[in-house]
Amino acid sequence: MLQRLASRRLAVAAGATLAAGAGARSSVITSCDSESSYSKLKSLLREVSALSEVQSILGYDEQVFMPDGAAASRAAQKGALAKVLHDKSTGSEMKEAIEGVRGREADFDDPQIRANIRDAVDSYDKEARKSSALAQREAQLASEANQAWAAARKASDFSLFAEKLTEMFELKKEVVAITRPALKDEPYDGALDEFERGMRAERLDEIFAELRAGLVPLLEAINAKKRANPSIDALHPALEYGKQWGMDAQAKLSREVAARMGYSFANGRLDVSTHPFTSPAGPRDVRITTRYSANWAEGFGATIHETGHALYEQGRNCGEEGLGLPCSQPLSMGVHESQSLLWERMVLQSKEFWQFAAPLFHERFEFTKTASPDDFYKTYNRVAPGCIRVEADECTYPLHVILRYDIERKLFRGEMAVSDVPQYWVTRMKDDLGVDVPDDAQGCLQDIHWSFGAVGYFPSYTLGAMMAVQIFNAAKADLGDAELKGQIARGEFKPLREWLRRKVHEVGSVHASPDELLMSIAGEPVSPRPFLEYLTHKYSELYEL
Repeated sequence: MLQRLASRRLAVAAGATLAAGAGARSSVITSCDSESSYSKLKSLLREVSALSEVQSILGYDEQVFMPDGAAASRAAQKGALAKVLHDKSTGSEMKEAIEGVRGREADFDDPQIRANIRDAVDSYDKEARKSSALAQREAQLASEANQAWAAARKASDFSLFAEKLTEMFELKKEVVAITRPALKDEPYDGALDEFERGMRAERLDEIFAELRAGLVPLLEAINAKKRANPSIDALHPALEYGKQWGMDAQAKLSREVAARMGYSFANGRLDVSTHPFTSPAGPRDVRITTRYSANWAEGFGATIHETGHALYEQGRNCGEEGLGLPCSQPLSMGVHESQSLLWERMVLQSKEFWQFAAPLFHERFEFTKTASPDDFYKTYNRVAPGCIRVEADECTYPLHVILRYDIERKLFRGEMAVSDVPQYWVTRMKDDLGVDVPDDAQGCLQDIHWSFGAVGYFPSYTLGAMMAVQIFNAAKADLGDAELKGQIARGEFKPLREWLRRKVHEVGSVHASPDELLMSIAGEPVSPRPFLEYLTHKYSELYEL
């Protein structure tokens, strides 16, 4: 997952005061005035971006290196930095620069400049509605809640996290009401908009309904085949999970493949954390984590996934109108997830990838030499409902997301108490996936997101999965299906990476929404149809449906 989340875009907002201020300005504004204001705005935005990058480094240290005894100090540090960042983002200098460019996009021909103005003004008009005290409270609560979640997860006791989670949802409702008053009819829309610009719960309901309608019969057919033939997707004996998968060897192989994909270790590092994540402090410092265990496939898959995120970050526009400016930022969390999931599912989970990767495993783990590339391929494409979202297969993963989406909406609407979450989780997992949840750690405490305020993030995972298919289909059309398959089979990832860099990474937030980006790449907006077609074709072949 991407750790830096909503702090990535400048958040600054005005409201009625700014509208009055704008009305008081002279009606005669020259292009020279616009250019001067824009130049000042760029300078201020880059200062805010630099502070945001410091915030990211503090967060990375907290998750990976910080000693347990420093938790209270780190919460205070992050709170103080958040106040400085907020004040810088909403102060008089920023206000003057924003008012100097407000409504002046047409004065500039460069689409990057127009996007910078559009997003800076929009973000300003959200964030300045916050007080600096509220921004400080958000940062401090995120740190406190994260520590509470870590302790609760370790003890597998939701009650240790419940108080902070209640505070978090109440705070998020307050923030949404203040920063996005136009969305008051469906407050959860504000939470979604934080991560998926323009997405609304009503449309998401339609997307998820179409998705569920296509997934349920597919899962029923797969499960019927598994009951009739239990060995149809059995693990090859050499690939079974266990202590024989040495952690050091897994780590070395993960680094080797991440570098082969194009991840620059000169501008990043790969560490271990409880929950794998990517933490960018600008395109020149992009850090990732993974985790290793007896489940070798999870650690390797997490590395590929996070490397996909990191390639997006390292490939961002570093030009004069890009570096440190809104147009170079990733368009949405769903688009970001599309990049990690494209590498994880379209590449890692393809037959061609294992023509390249199986020999690497044979070299590192001699006991796997009896396993063919096809055996590795089948290992990563088994449909096996389970408790853990990050271990879920492609077919059941969306149901994990929909569960979390439903809980978030209920909590936002006051239709559920935080204390009811564990039992609701157990019931839904049984009803939706036929899975028994043994404890809180493997149930409602498994994800880090809510602990640092990422309410509204989960839908991005499934939106990203859908976008990944659409984008990869476009890549096949442009690069040639057979040619791309051959390149992946040889471990030649540069053609695909550079295509993604041109079409997605460098484009950043020039487009106003994921739908616009998808239209430019695939000729259609975000849609579950290609995703369902992909799953149906692939798993019908795997399970002989």
